[in-house]
Amino acid sequence: MTVVRLGHPPRLAPVLFAGAVRSPLKRPRPDAPLPERSVELAEAAVDPARLTAYAELCGFPADGRLPVTYPHVLGFPLAMKLMAARDFPLPLLGLVHTSIEIRQEAAPLRVGDRLELFVHAEKLAPHRRGTEATVVTRVRCAGRAETVWMSRSTYLARHGKPGQAPDRPADNPLPVQATWRLPASLGRRYGAVSGDRNPIHLHPLTARAFGFPRQIAHGMWTAARCLAEQPFEGPVDVRVDFKAPVLLPSTVAYGAEAGAFELRGGDGRLHLSGQVSLRG
Repeated sequence: MTVVRLGHPPRLAPVLFAGAVRSPLKRPRPDAPLPERSVELAEAAVDPARLTAYAELCGFPADGRLPVTYPHVLGFPLAMKLMAARDFPLPLLGLVHTSIEIRQEAAPLRVGDRLELFVHAEKLAPHRRGTEATVVTRVRCAGRAETVWMSRSTYLARHGKPGQAPDRPADNPLPVQATWRLPASLGRRYGAVSGDRNPIHLHPLTARAFGFPRQIAHGMWTAARCLAEQPFEGPVDVRVDFKAPVLLPSTVAYGAEAGAFELRGGDGRLHLSGQVSLRG
């Protein structure tokens, strides 16, 4: 695998612009070749002010520790550089985050840690609504060989006619622990702290261009907000599946029991389901 080593994080604006320009030229299909390269950042510095803003928006304590979802934010520019490239087969515009698996190997990382980031695309797979890519992000502490944090994210490019929906298991809602009113500005606010300014999250007009009636919440904000209600330290595995978009503004209900959690709309529609599994 070819290695692209970066001395500083990519500037997101030109990366996203290039990805947007190339998007109409791409014809996604599950048997397309993936770029065989890893994008690596030798040292990722954590901006304390940005971390604090992220923690406050997502409901985590602003105590200098990195929330379990924050390394995803650090790796996001590298993932965008990979996915915006000409040889990445899925169009960047309109990609929908459908799931994430996180494995944290030790105690939470802290704001002063010197981190190395590694991102590569693992596979493509058919999805009933199009084609799905799996992107892997790994984090190491500088000077050490072992991975301290890793994620696998799946991103969906919708195309063609939707296939038949899979059979749904019995829907037994988890006990509701809290309800949250999500403002119309949430997508723009999360975009400011995360760098993810996908147009489906920003305004009704830009969201409608991709088939949504109005802007939708970032999946990673919904995941982070739920995980902020599940305090834990040390080694942990997290799995989150994004089931249906959360339109903004809206009111959602957070349910949880024994490590399982979910987010539902006022009509009971399941938007997100997840599981926290402590290890050791």
